[in-house]
Amino acid sequence: MTSVHDWNTKIIEEFHANEGRVAGPFEGKPIVVLHHVGRKSGTEFLAPTAYLPDAEDPNTIYVFASKGGSPEHPQWYRNLTAAGKGTVEVGTETYPVTVTELKGAERDRIYAEQVKVMPGFGEYEEKTAGIRTIPVLALRRAS
Repeated sequence: MTSVHDWNTKIIEEFHANEGRVAGPFEGKPIVVLHHVGRKSGTEFLAPTAYLPDAEDPNTIYVFASKGGSPEHPQWYRNLTAAGKGTVEVGTETYPVTVTELKGAERDRIYAEQVKVMPGFGEYEEKTAGIRTIPVLALRRAS
């Protein structure tokens, strides 16, 4: 197992044991566990990440494919956008979502909101400047 895999596994276990809450760098922050299916493998994977709830629509959350400021996109982003759907765990609730990638001014506005809430995302954006734009995905509860 890689160290990133171990780190994610520990967060997911803590998330499940504490009704969606975790300690450490994410303590007090909204965390979602993304369920996504590998584009090539067909295997289901789990990925914990921070999210931003939509201010007006309780059925929409935003996730940010920052990968800690890495020069490449995370695999969960590639899998979710390829499928156009996934499943999320928010707190103690699990539900299916549709996936839409935000572009342009809408993407920039939502990303700026996330930086206000979690300033580390500004650092991730600085690390990726000139390399890639960090994608923002809207995850909407599916009917």
